Amino acid sequence: MLSIYKKEIAAYFNSLTGYLAIGLFLLMTGLLLWVFPDTSILDYGYATLESFFQLSPYLFMFLIPAITMRSIAGEKAEGTWELLLTRPVRMWHLILGKYFGSLTVVLLALLPTLIYVVTVYQLALPQGNIDTGAMVGSYLGLVCLGAAFVAIGLFTSALSRNPIVSFLLAMLLSFLLFYAFDALSRMPFFNSYSYLTSRLGAQAHYDAISRGVLDSRDALYFISVITVFLGCTHVILNRNRNTWKKIAIIELAFIGGLILINILGSFYFSRIDFTAEKRFTLSVLAKHTVSNLQEQAHIILLLDGKLPSGFERLKRSTVDLMNDLATYSAGKLTFEVVNPLDVDIQQQQTNTEALADRGITPTNLNVRTGTGFSQQLIFPAALITYGDHEIPINLLLSRIGASHETVLNNSIQNLEYAVVSALRKVSSGGRPLIGFTEGHGELDNLALFDAIQTLTTGFQVGFVNLDSITFEGLNQLAALVIAKPTQAFTETEKFKIDQFVMNGGSVLWAIDQTDAELDSMRTTGDQTVITRQLNLDDLLFTYGIRFNYDLLADMNCAQIPLAMGRLGNQAQIELAPWLFYPVFMPVTSHPVLKNLEGIRSEFAGTVDTITVAGIRKSVVLQSSPFSRLLNLPATISLQMVEESPDPAAFKNKPYAVAALLEGPFPSAFLNRPAPPGIKAPIKIPERGKPAKMIAIADGDVFKGQVNPNDGSPYPLGWDRYTEQQYGNKSFLLNAIDYLTDDAGIIALRGKEIKLRLLNQVKINEERQYWQLLNVALPPALLLLFGFARGYLRKRRYTSLR
Repeated sequence: MLSIYKKEIAAYFNSLTGYLAIGLFLLMTGLLLWVFPDTSILDYGYATLESFFQLSPYLFMFLIPAITMRSIAGEKAEGTWELLLTRPVRMWHLILGKYFGSLTVVLLALLPTLIYVVTVYQLALPQGNIDTGAMVGSYLGLVCLGAAFVAIGLFTSALSRNPIVSFLLAMLLSFLLFYAFDALSRMPFFNSYSYLTSRLGAQAHYDAISRGVLDSRDALYFISVITVFLGCTHVILNRNRNTWKKIAIIELAFIGGLILINILGSFYFSRIDFTAEKRFTLSVLAKHTVSNLQEQAHIILLLDGKLPSGFERLKRSTVDLMNDLATYSAGKLTFEVVNPLDVDIQQQQTNTEALADRGITPTNLNVRTGTGFSQQLIFPAALITYGDHEIPINLLLSRIGASHETVLNNSIQNLEYAVVSALRKVSSGGRPLIGFTEGHGELDNLALFDAIQTLTTGFQVGFVNLDSITFEGLNQLAALVIAKPTQAFTETEKFKIDQFVMNGGSVLWAIDQTDAELDSMRTTGDQTVITRQLNLDDLLFTYGIRFNYDLLADMNCAQIPLAMGRLGNQAQIELAPWLFYPVFMPVTSHPVLKNLEGIRSEFAGTVDTITVAGIRKSVVLQSSPFSRLLNLPATISLQMVEESPDPAAFKNKPYAVAALLEGPFPSAFLNRPAPPGIKAPIKIPERGKPAKMIAIADGDVFKGQVNPNDGSPYPLGWDRYTEQQYGNKSFLLNAIDYLTDDAGIIALRGKEIKLRLLNQVKINEERQYWQLLNVALPPALLLLFGFARGYLRKRRYTSLR
């Protein structure tokens, strides 16, 4: 077998055709990856070779048939096949020698492409910022696909005496194996079996490995394909030695055995994630969620069409996640990628309105073109359907001040959390109940309109009157939200809250200890800020939290419109920074606030945490280092905007404005008589069941602004004056997810994926150099190898004479 292996390699490189095929492959790959703008790595902007691994299968469909077409067909055409059969070598040794010889040629053809890896390494920002493990895994996927195509080429070479016919047949079979099954899976007829249909083809398995993940099922698939085609080659070459009946029985038994092995392998499998951050390794919770789906879940990913490179990366990452989730779902999870705007104008309007009704709105992009910029609408979202329930998923996280690439990378990091969280909600059999307290002057329906609408996608939301609700009704809630009360709580109401906490209920406190409103100041020009008496201090102190009676002034703040003089009869309105509307920038790595935009507040205070045994506390939101406190009572005036604050007077340590507490809380009513109105005897435990709390020293953080013209509410976190979207809505969603999450799903937001970009300054300065290097050097190395080999052969045979 070794002599045949060597002969196969030597025979290929002894002909000009061999060099021409590999040379064309390297030239086309270089042009596609480094020159043509639609597929250029330099224009893609990320330090990765994804484009190479996406294009290579289609180039392999020409290269590998050209390599294998003469392996057997050429021998038959030249009359040397019969001579070869007279040698003392078994048929399997002959086939394997030719197979491994052709595969080695393919590997040698890939060897010059390592120059691309070196180039990306040099152009990365900073230099060397590439995921080497992912590239190793991707090359492994390319080798697996190449090995399957070589087996097909050898089979077609055995079918015919004409190398050209062998070349065309191999190209056709390779194309069908790689592309046909994936195309069939998208047809309506195969909707119910789309996942299984796509898994019959090589594309799904190659895509899985080329990401940098080796799955035993994908490896088993390629081994099976190679074995089948090599087995068929053996049958074709041995057909004169056995009857067709015997051949059919052997082949059917052989193929049936491989199918059985693959079926068993689909239930018992393992994976190796070569990527640096193990970004394709699903959490145990994600696997458990999809493996326990009771009904069919279908996800429609709306991010399709011609996209900018950053959004193309987001799409690929989402598709990768969907594929991984489908892998563990036993066929219960399916997905499709669509473009809702790839229709006529009228249907576009219909689709946009239908998606808006489901809470999905488009993003307007400025896309650079050859003649400037153009506007493009995309929907960075997905829609999950589970039984009769639907739930939208927002895939794009925005963040004030963050670069475009950072925003998209944060969105990719958040994908597993967003999708798995939505799957758990839609498949839980009933949305958790969230109650907003009322009866104490809390924020009204209009102020909370978008907050409630935001939560209704995954929760049932309503108002709770603590005075009238029963303990049984209260304990049905997953979380209680106390949003800016202005009137005192009674002891009976506090007792009910305490019992809710003792039973493991979670509470979100958004408390204003100060009585300050901007509308009052617009009338009088100033206001004396006094404290509010809410009768909650003893209850909160027992739990380990204290809302301080102070007012925070922060130089990192929002703006408000003020009249700055008159021009004729017209008042001149300008936006001015208002120190008492702080914008809190999340700097914590805690999942509740990780990668969020700034949180806008109004007349915020501060919080302190108090040591309570068994309670874990962490500060999750702070003021900026340029802030100071005003002790109450204090007088503030709108004229303060005319004074430029002295940074030295504001420079201070950051003050805590929001804290998170979790654990078995002690009862505030232990060893105390039940308050009036509590008739049934209730046993007060020393400590309750494990529960969670979030305490925010601002009652307006979940208040939405209102359009003064028509009284309609703006989205939560939207500042109508500066037309800026803050992170209040995402903060609310994350906070409620955290408070109602018993499985620890919020921890999925802690996933880190390193952003790997190309050095655009270096590319702009040296573009032609890198293009010339990667287009010309690989073929030049091949040419140099050919001359060197020719020289050595000539010298060898000259010395023999």
